[in-house]
Amino acid sequence: MALTVAKSDLTRLSTMIAVHAPYDGIFELQHPGVHAIRISATNHEAMHGLQQSSACIVAQGAKSVLIGEEVHTYEAGGVAVYSVDLPLAFQITRASRAEPYLTLKLDLDPEKIAELTLKVYPNGLPRTQESRPLYLGQADPHVIEAATRLLELMARPEDAELLAPLVLDEILIRLLRSPIGSRVAQIGRADSSLNRVGKAVSWLRANYDQPIDVDDLAKLVNLSVSAFHRQFKAVTSMSPLQYQKALRLQEARRLMLTAMMDAGDASRRVGYASASQFSREYGRFFGAAPTKDILRLRGEGTRAAATPG
Repeated sequence: MALTVAKSDLTRLSTMIAVHAPYDGIFELQHPGVHAIRISATNHEAMHGLQQSSACIVAQGAKSVLIGEEVHTYEAGGVAVYSVDLPLAFQITRASRAEPYLTLKLDLDPEKIAELTLKVYPNGLPRTQESRPLYLGQADPHVIEAATRLLELMARPEDAELLAPLVLDEILIRLLRSPIGSRVAQIGRADSSLNRVGKAVSWLRANYDQPIDVDDLAKLVNLSVSAFHRQFKAVTSMSPLQYQKALRLQEARRLMLTAMMDAGDASRRVGYASASQFSREYGRFFGAAPTKDILRLRGEGTRAAATPG
């Protein structure tokens, strides 16, 4: 029977996240790959950002995420595991200044997951055919308690250096032993569709402004073109071209908002040869033409890249 997390345990975790995230934003802590996130208001319009492969332990508030055409929701006491890096849209659905949305985000390393998987499943993984961009589950009290201890360590740098890696391993081991564990383990398997698609995603992120040759991408991950298309869509809920388009449009928006580029320069910087195509696709993606959208964001004081997690 699943263990239920006590409200007092979530309160302790919320308090520690709030200490490390004193105002809205995402804060990288003493140990690389460990982040505290605070957001103090709900948003009625979808925000866009790039979500890294990570495990997010929610201590307070709630959030909905749009990946492809699917909407996923999670809230306090939940764990969200993103299997690959994803451009996505999201809304914070429960947050206020008095009770902000608070999350601990742990970046995932496939090699570390593979190492721990061998210990958790010494006789081999249970069979699973499911490859998805996001796995949702409930955190048990042991995960919440370990997450709280991890944040307490961050206030003591000498302890954090020695002990934080052990507590991070503990959290990952407990996730691997949870109901979503066999799926999390796929992130570390070299022959899994998650790992193959992850390699293609890494290439796309590094070369988003270059033309895509899907045949070459398929060869890069040792798949036929048809199998690559099928697995990429299953893991990301997008085709490779849709994935690249999302990366390009998000980066163009960031350049216009933070580097003060005009739409023409931004579109060329991210790889568009046609300004009209860029404007058309930008409008479909963000709901308004580039100039109108950027004017609105500047008026609202909104950042181009939202805080995922």
